[in-house]
Amino acid sequence: MSLLPFLVLIFSLIFVSALHLSHQTALLAPITKDHTTHQYTIQAHLKTPLQPTKLLLHLGASFSWLDCYQNYTSSTFSHVPCNSSLCSSLRSLACANSTCALFPENPLTRRATLANALLDSLALPTTDGSTQLSQLGGLVPDFLFSCSQTSLLQGLAKGVAGLAALGRSNFSIPAQVSRSLSLPRSFALCLSGSRSQPGPVFLGSGGPYFFNSKIDLSNTVITYYLQPSDEYFIGLTSIRVNGKAVPINASLLTVDENGFGGTKISTVDPYTVLETSIYKAFADLFVKEALGLNLTVTATAVNPFGVCYAGKDIMSTRVGPAVPTVDLVMQSDDVFWRVFGSNSMVRIERSDADVWCLGFVDGGPHARTSVVIGGHQLEDNLLQFDLESKRLGFSSSILVRGTTCANFNFTSSSSRHIVK
Repeated sequence: MSLLPFLVLIFSLIFVSALHLSHQTALLAPITKDHTTHQYTIQAHLKTPLQPTKLLLHLGASFSWLDCYQNYTSSTFSHVPCNSSLCSSLRSLACANSTCALFPENPLTRRATLANALLDSLALPTTDGSTQLSQLGGLVPDFLFSCSQTSLLQGLAKGVAGLAALGRSNFSIPAQVSRSLSLPRSFALCLSGSRSQPGPVFLGSGGPYFFNSKIDLSNTVITYYLQPSDEYFIGLTSIRVNGKAVPINASLLTVDENGFGGTKISTVDPYTVLETSIYKAFADLFVKEALGLNLTVTATAVNPFGVCYAGKDIMSTRVGPAVPTVDLVMQSDDVFWRVFGSNSMVRIERSDADVWCLGFVDGGPHARTSVVIGGHQLEDNLLQFDLESKRLGFSSSILVRGTTCANFNFTSSSSRHIVK
């Protein structure tokens, strides 16, 4: 069979991609929340011909992986030879049939397997920061990822075929997009809790970011230096409730020589997880401060939460339930991430309960990481990651600005697609 059609297709993909990217600076992907599993997924297009693929969003993963055992067909995939410089740069510890191998892991079950590393096409929409410009304008022709066995999908949301890695490694999606398309090594994400509208992840841009408003949210973020790791550890120094410090053993907020302690940001933990002593001190102070608002804890909590209030007792504001504010303090007292009721509380409505619960959970006395800031606390907050300068920017709730992460315009302003 002639290779000419495939060569023409590849040339067309690269040409159209370059044409689009000459007019804007970022790629884009929609982030959707699965409300059954509380997982966040993105949609990308992989393989040749390009096929829409749903992937679990993992902020801290080093490389992406995809189930290759269910109908994987592509005219452009290739293996990575064991003796290649690319395999060496992966720091792979294994080879299978002279092919470079990796150890993809399911972050929920912690199950890992040995699988081949592959190269294939990845395409994403382009954006100017205010709207989607083209559906598939940005092409990474040699995107590196790992195969996985189908069993590794256990526990993931329906329709998910693998994992999208956004970690601080040379083979995460942001790093590969930057290297392939000569874009800045930075990205931003805005998780939406909406059941109908996604939020965006911007790849290869430091802004602007508009959400159906005239305000550029890239100008509203506070920046802070990240700590070394493929995951996103931040230097949390204290937690405040209504401006009052939670009594915490400060040593728990730093990572010790065995890798225990510290604070990281996670998109695979649905709620913020606190080491037991931190959780108890935090919950006690929150309950005490809530009494000043005439809020009394209900007799029974709803799993997995430990503190809940009757739904009828809590008033609503534009930033969510009217409850004490929570500040995550970094670097100095005036550098903090404010958590309003929309992110600190979780509404549970069912036949036997109608409550608002404090959306932080007890991670146990031997938690490896003392504070894991989970997905619910990230929703409707713009997070900007500058991988070059190792800086994190955070906006706190954009509800204060009269908008949400679901307000980004994903309606393409161009009808042209790479693949018809």
